[in-house]
Amino acid sequence: MSQGPLLSLTMSDQTTTKAEIAGSPTSGSEVLLRETLKRCSSATLEAALQYRATKDSTLVPTIVLGIVERFLDPEVVDKLRSGDDSIQFMEDLGMDSLTMIEAIMMVEESLGVSIKNDELMNLRSIGDLKSFIEEKLTGVSKGETSEFYSIEKVAAVMPQQEPFLFLEQANLSDREAEGRYTISGRESFLEGHFKGNPVFPASIMLEALGQLAVFSLLKKAPEEIESEIDPTEIYFTGADGVRCHRVCKPGDILDLSVKLKRARTPLAVYSGQISVNGEKAVVAEEITLAFKPKDHSVNGSENGVASVSEVNGKSHSSNGTH
Repeated sequence: MSQGPLLSLTMSDQTTTKAEIAGSPTSGSEVLLRETLKRCSSATLEAALQYRATKDSTLVPTIVLGIVERFLDPEVVDKLRSGDDSIQFMEDLGMDSLTMIEAIMMVEESLGVSIKNDELMNLRSIGDLKSFIEEKLTGVSKGETSEFYSIEKVAAVMPQQEPFLFLEQANLSDREAEGRYTISGRESFLEGHFKGNPVFPASIMLEALGQLAVFSLLKKAPEEIESEIDPTEIYFTGADGVRCHRVCKPGDILDLSVKLKRARTPLAVYSGQISVNGEKAVVAEEITLAFKPKDHSVNGSENGVASVSEVNGKSHSSNGTH
């Protein structure tokens, strides 16, 4: 764990003496910064010192990544250095919540920003943290932010439940969503799919994408849909342009993403993709959901809109469905 400013105060005389011997008089704030980042790389410290002097926000990624790396086990450092902003702190880098807080505190101290606990909940990935810090420092937003939902929050909303819930977390923005499901190997259907060679069914991967779309529709219905949606009346009616690109097995982490293409009561159409370790696994050009407004009956006599039952009677699929 970081020794923090308390220890730095007790060592300030020694640190200042070293700086003076080197011919570079050091201010008290610089002494504290050097103490805070003493276990980080020299590049991280140099970037932080330069940021203090210039307020150059382009230095932020170097500082943030350097601080995160300081808390990682050696075997996952290369993954961080890959530069992929989608890498998640807990799932991909193995950082627990306490370590995350410690790293965030060090970022706060180094850059002079303050992160509230409710804001911390949405910082799940490297990209989240870098963008958030840069926005804090510059006051310029890069666009809409996503909201993170844990498995408990997901389960509280979804009509699907264990053992048929294949969504363990989600990040939502207005028209896009990302999620994750880890193939545990304990899924009962793997006993027969296949015997002695468990393979996660492509139909269930498509189901997982559909569930992410359902969650997105329930939590962030698009503006085209003006009525509240009945969570007990959402159906997966079709999938077009489905392609499977790799076999997925126990231990694989499915990174899910869906994007709303169009919506009009009682239909919402999404595109979707699943990847594993950055490798494309499944693509669905269109996933169609039919739904019912919560407080209104939708039928063919109202504004020419088809009812859910009529849509279900015409459910369709192309290139794979479940």
